[in-house]
Amino acid sequence: MLNNYDVVVVGAGHAGSEAAAAAANLGSKTLLITMDMTKIGQMSCNPAIGGIAKGQIVREIDALGGYTGIITDRSSIQFRMLNRSKGPAMWSPRAQCDRVKFSIEWRKELEKIKNLDFFQDKVSELIIENDAVCGVKTEMGFTFHSKAVVLTNGTFLNALIHIGKKQLEGGRMAETSSYGISDQLLKYNFTVSRLKTGTSARIDGRSIDFSEMVIQHGDEEPSFFSYLHADNEPVKQRPCHVARTSEEVHETLRRGFHESPLFTGVIQGVGPRYCPSIEDKVVTFSSKDSHQLFLEPEGFDTEEYYINGFSSSLPWEVQLEALRKVKGLENVKIFRPGYAIEYDYFDPTQLHHTLETKKLANLYFAGQINGTTGYEEAAAQGLIAGINAHQKVSNEPDFVLARDEAYIGVLIDDLVTKGVDEPYRMFTSRAEYRILLRQDNADIRLTPRAYNLGLVKKERFHLMQYKQESINRVISFFENESIKPSDINSFLKSIGSSEIKQGVKLISIISRPDINIFDLVSNYKPLQNLAHEFIRLRKDILQGAEISMKYKGYLVREKSIADKIKKLENAIIPNSINYDKYLSISTEARQKLNKIRPKTIGQAARIPGINPSDINVLLVSFGR
Repeated sequence: MLNNYDVVVVGAGHAGSEAAAAAANLGSKTLLITMDMTKIGQMSCNPAIGGIAKGQIVREIDALGGYTGIITDRSSIQFRMLNRSKGPAMWSPRAQCDRVKFSIEWRKELEKIKNLDFFQDKVSELIIENDAVCGVKTEMGFTFHSKAVVLTNGTFLNALIHIGKKQLEGGRMAETSSYGISDQLLKYNFTVSRLKTGTSARIDGRSIDFSEMVIQHGDEEPSFFSYLHADNEPVKQRPCHVARTSEEVHETLRRGFHESPLFTGVIQGVGPRYCPSIEDKVVTFSSKDSHQLFLEPEGFDTEEYYINGFSSSLPWEVQLEALRKVKGLENVKIFRPGYAIEYDYFDPTQLHHTLETKKLANLYFAGQINGTTGYEEAAAQGLIAGINAHQKVSNEPDFVLARDEAYIGVLIDDLVTKGVDEPYRMFTSRAEYRILLRQDNADIRLTPRAYNLGLVKKERFHLMQYKQESINRVISFFENESIKPSDINSFLKSIGSSEIKQGVKLISIISRPDINIFDLVSNYKPLQNLAHEFIRLRKDILQGAEISMKYKGYLVREKSIADKIKKLENAIIPNSINYDKYLSISTEARQKLNKIRPKTIGQAARIPGINPSDINVLLVSFGR
């Protein structure tokens, strides 16, 4: 261990782990400081990675050389591809994980990185000189100097746990809060506010009657997160189960509302609207007589279950009584009650797109400290912050992803441009270019950029090239191969698709909505021969080719729109601009432009409260 580093990362959750790995792998001498070395990459809430839009983010992290996808694949106990019934822009991979193994695998990977050191302690103070951060001080009295600091404090800053009327200091159950940094940054005019999140009770699987519940198996053919993972690799899986609340459950919960810190005004922080507590659901959706509960196993070698959908801060007795009214949970035993956490976060409009703060140089924020919720959103920010911390100390260009390049680009642009007034969660609806930003093509979109950066090795880059070349070859075959009625009509008739009356190009067949490429491979021999020419038949190659052919018109149109919008992104706004002199711009718009200081016209146009007429004034003033 040294006292001088290029980059110090504070916190070893999902954001901190990715940040430390990125900075160290790029060549920066990096120190990762955590309160508990046994909790690296800890899953504080449900034991799952991915989901709607979140799965796309994890694929992007993997394509950029991050670790979350690799760790997930190694520790998963169930894989599912969500939204299969919808178009490919909506497909989202999700995996249940072994919580303990997930953390162990993270530590294993981090300890392999030669430029990365570790230290167990709390950071209580930043070292600041001339409005620039140059190190940290810890609670035990250690000082570490560095050229950049990445804060990924999660839910630990001035954190308070609520269970009914009971209040405990801590960012997770049995883990203490962190103090000092919020108060210090307030002196530098940072805006600090409070948010609230929560988690569900953990229960004893031996006390569950699963016969009363609906079983939920994983996919027979898993869709792994990492592009390095081989298709069709056998994997052991464990099922989840689905239960439902009832009006009797809701009435039991209501009887405890007078002791709920959510309703008594004790909790001041705003909670996540898209992941509400069971109390919130009962009140907000009062007309519904039941809600789904997903019982998710915490691992292969444990009987502990997480109840997804039953986050609560009610007294533990009320939680237990209500759970025992659920069919199949009549005799349930609780390992740990659910609870709510209040914690400090910093308004993310105080950040550049690199995630460096505007008020203090060399200081980066990533994860829930920026007002986000979710492992995936945190990991993505950590990766970008770690990359940019290295770039800054190495005098290299900033690394920023645009909204048409990645969900990660959408996430960060939303944060720094719009800010948050509730915990931010990624959804597919937040992305304007969903067809371009699919989970299947993240490697094609992003791996070249990571390779040029030095974060991705040749083997991964060549694997991506092979995939792209193979997709192009399949498309070329479909465009040039003619097919006769006698070759295909029996198959078309068998699936209820209209028969052809004369020879056509094979691409006209795959363009039909009721035809998929895997059926064609099974029923058209020339295509089978092409498939066998690949070094190995990879599902993602055929799937990528099919999506490119079926949705070509949509892809071209969306790319055209993105290219037009980029013109606004290339219109740079001078740092010295004084918005107050533009009296034809509304007062609200001038105030927000002065606060956020957008770098481009495109970013300015996305600020809430900025109207097209305000943008036109700026464009005219710049001679556009």
